[in-house]
Amino acid sequence: METMRDRFAPVMERLLDEDPRVAVVLAEIGKDAFEKSARTRPDRVINVGIREQLLVGAGAGLALTGLRPVVHTFASFLVERPFEQIKLDFGHQDLGGVLVSAAASFDWPEGGFTHMSPGDVALLDTLDDWAVHVPGHPDEAETLLRHAVAPNTGTDSKAYVRLSTQANAEPMPVDGEHFLTVREGARGVVVAVGPLLDQVLAATEGLDVTVLYATTVRPFDGAALRRAAEVAAADVVLVEPYLAGTSAAAANDALVDVPHRVLGLGVGRRELRRYGRVDEHVRAHGLDAASLRERIGRFLG
Repeated sequence: METMRDRFAPVMERLLDEDPRVAVVLAEIGKDAFEKSARTRPDRVINVGIREQLLVGAGAGLALTGLRPVVHTFASFLVERPFEQIKLDFGHQDLGGVLVSAAASFDWPEGGFTHMSPGDVALLDTLDDWAVHVPGHPDEAETLLRHAVAPNTGTDSKAYVRLSTQANAEPMPVDGEHFLTVREGARGVVVAVGPLLDQVLAATEGLDVTVLYATTVRPFDGAALRRAAEVAAADVVLVEPYLAGTSAAAANDALVDVPHRVLGLGVGRRELRRYGRVDEHVRAHGLDAASLRERIGRFLG
């Protein structure tokens, strides 16, 4: 089955053809998929080796020349390790670029905690003006990547696209801005982020709740949440494929003048020190359908 990362390289190949501003910066990981482009466009496909701080710095340097850099490696090496470079080279200098990660929270358990990044979105939340896209299907990943790289994006437009091997069975018509209403109910609102939609739909089957689907989580679509809360009870459950509670503040801000409760479900803070499989990590963090149904049902009473 095709993964989001399988889709990434072919889409970038087409974007390199379509838009002379686009450049790709790699840190060894993923270089084989760009072997041909690296030969034909050595000025716009650059592999810096296993040097993640340089990876981000080189991307920012390309942005200074007017290019639209797409910087790619595993999430832990892209957001956590070179965070100072993201903060200063892109943020402080008001430069635009697109960070595209792989491995997500625990997509490669055999790699251990060095290759896991459940805190990436929360970390980017400490910076100003980053759009964050969390696709739930390879088709959505292509749509959101094209949205982030689009020719009409400003020179200071910054975006993070979080790819995962976990995916929903079918794509949704995402637009890079809004939440989608997938199901309507009266007892509460459940916001399912990216690849957790199928689990949430299974968990809430037969429950009288509204389900919103979020693939662009920053900016947070507070207007969609407010509209849903006007129809349903203003009890909100956030189900996120990264650190639990990451979007709780954004949900609270959206409902600041409305009495409400928020439950944040996601990846726990406790490190799971056995490799295991992805599905075992999902269950251990309570993100499988059965665990979600019990936790959502208990919260909504």
